[in-house]
Amino acid sequence: MSETPLPQPLLDDDALDYLDDFFDSERVGPDALDLIGTHGYLVALAVAPREVPAATWVAELFQGEPDFADDAERERVLALLEQLRHNAIEALEQGLLPELLFELTLDGIAPEETPIGDWCAGFMEAVFLDEAAWFEGDEESAAALLLPFMALSGLFDDEPDMAELAGSPSQLEELVAQLPELVLDLYLLYRVPPEKPKPSPQRKRPAGAKGGKSQGKDSRKR
Repeated sequence: MSETPLPQPLLDDDALDYLDDFFDSERVGPDALDLIGTHGYLVALAVAPREVPAATWVAELFQGEPDFADDAERERVLALLEQLRHNAIEALEQGLLPELLFELTLDGIAPEETPIGDWCAGFMEAVFLDEAAWFEGDEESAAALLLPFMALSGLFDDEPDMAELAGSPSQLEELVAQLPELVLDLYLLYRVPPEKPKPSPQRKRPAGAKGGKSQGKDSRKR
């Protein structure tokens, strides 16, 4: 029985602290995602079925252009964001789980009031960038795998389908515990093509049989 792999950090603590300070600063507009939401957003971009241009996802992430102190700060922030996304791809490619920035428990608190809700909301914001691509293939599997992110994000509380989940703390806790594995499942769904069945070997025909070598060179001309 295979053991569950240890979650992999997508950035080191110094890089996360730097980004956290930047997102908390007045140089970032009030409508931008925070660090937790950004982490979910970039993990979603790592598993997305189609590449989203960097200019598009950066603009949506910040809801405009931050007031960077200088070019050096701009380059460092954007490089760290791309590194986080790239590291997520690398980890998932190896079948590893991404380390999330929070404990995987709600402790009886509504998801939207926790970092879990913020992270899932950020994840769904990335889905909205190219929503058709997420559902255009295997829509049933995509919907089933994305349901936990939707339910925990707090963005769909007005939908009747979410009412039952929202009213069941035990079910919500189960969904939270599954988040890292669900990310990997989504990556496998979108980024890893199914293996094609290997062709069965053809039987050798006995010499002299119809279609065999005894028919001469003309039998190979089509």
